[in-house]
Amino acid sequence: MAGIPNPEIKYTQLFINNEWLDAESGRTFSTLNPATGEEIAQVQEGDKADVNKAVQAAREAFKLGSTWRTMDASQRGHLLYRLADLIERNREYLASLESLDNGKPYLDAFNIDLGLVIKCYRYYAGWADKTHGKTIPMDGSVLCYTRHEPIGVCGQIIPWNFPLLMQAWKLGPALATGNVVVMKLAEQTPLTGLYVCSLIKEAGFPPGVVNVVPGFGPTAGAAISEHMDVDKVAFTGSTEVGHIIQNAAGSSNLKRVTLELGGKSPLIVLDDADLDKAVELAHFALFFNQGQCCCAGSRLMVQEGIYDTFVEKATARALARKVGNPFQAGIEQGPQVDELQHKKVLGYIKTGIAEGATLRAGGSSWGDKGYFVQPTVFSDVTDDMTICKEEIFGPVQVIQKFKTVDEVIDRANRNSYGLAAAVFTRNLDNATFISNSLRAGTVWVNCYDVLEAQAPFGGYKMSGIGRELGEYGLEAYTEVKTVTIALQQKNS
Repeated sequence: MAGIPNPEIKYTQLFINNEWLDAESGRTFSTLNPATGEEIAQVQEGDKADVNKAVQAAREAFKLGSTWRTMDASQRGHLLYRLADLIERNREYLASLESLDNGKPYLDAFNIDLGLVIKCYRYYAGWADKTHGKTIPMDGSVLCYTRHEPIGVCGQIIPWNFPLLMQAWKLGPALATGNVVVMKLAEQTPLTGLYVCSLIKEAGFPPGVVNVVPGFGPTAGAAISEHMDVDKVAFTGSTEVGHIIQNAAGSSNLKRVTLELGGKSPLIVLDDADLDKAVELAHFALFFNQGQCCCAGSRLMVQEGIYDTFVEKATARALARKVGNPFQAGIEQGPQVDELQHKKVLGYIKTGIAEGATLRAGGSSWGDKGYFVQPTVFSDVTDDMTICKEEIFGPVQVIQKFKTVDEVIDRANRNSYGLAAAVFTRNLDNATFISNSLRAGTVWVNCYDVLEAQAPFGGYKMSGIGRELGEYGLEAYTEVKTVTIALQQKNS
């Protein structure tokens, strides 16, 4: 075994103004262990009344003259560094709690997720005193300069597939630039986000700077996106909910919106690619995190000269994938996050079979308890099939055949998403031409899921608005103010 299979559950309340509170309604909801379907804990269910309380606390923390507003920028960075250190101190516990509540393998949570979380906070800690404006040359009678100011109260709504990492992606740039936050955690996976709140308080962040409300989208999430005193909303999740949030923001106070939404990312393999490497990385691109990645390489497009061999090798790799208890050493794949997601994935598999795709591996549930799905591979998939067009968000690899470079570019771009893409080839001209031609926010060449805090991430088309991470990620959390001052002219 690895990690702590039964970590103690320490926090299940709302975190507002650096205090732990019960929901105004008195309601709670269950968070379940997806490996068994059993309840882990009852969590306080925040709704509009609690969001109002959190926004009020955030507004107070953001007032002119407050501790947070007058804090030296480098001190904000120090607090973020301190938070990263505390997360690192509690890395084993947090990885165990993430694995328990989400279902991902413990070693993935410990090595990949927590590693990226710690890097993200430290990266934005370094930016805290480096976001500044410019002086602008104008007529000699005026001084003109710009200021990069915090937007204010930022509503942030995060998903269940990477709870700790998505929290870091949102909090890091928001806090580095001096904003205050009201965050809604996903109802499926609230436990690690709440534990991080205890570390935020321990790190020394002033009351009201970070407020966290676990709850449901139609209540707590809607209250954030509709709130007249929330200045910006950032959301990661489905395109369907992204539509709702943007409409709510527009019909309320025209709050700023950034959205990181769904994807159906093409992974293109040319005849000249390193075949074994492409098979392994295409497998990782799709099956990592149980297929529950917005940027998963979920539309695998292989050139005809190597197609048959590729399908054989991809099938063999899927059949060898180790599924089981997320805390067991050597396990590559845990359960889907909940029963709803489990049923959704199995429904897509049935649709793929009904529409004529060839089932090469998997195709059903795994085990006798929990929400596991067998690693599944389809070949002979055409562009009009549902499994080729829609985001499955599960361990279902979809393999297509193509002939020419021009053809695959045209077909790959013919969908409503544009989050990520990849190309595998030894030909630099083809790699450059294809990566420049694909309508996607991130294109990987001969690799996949290489994500670091310093590289921006976001989508074209219905995959979202704006960018997270990197220096670009700061733009979503600042307003640019121009100040022009008339200078007193001296008589000569």
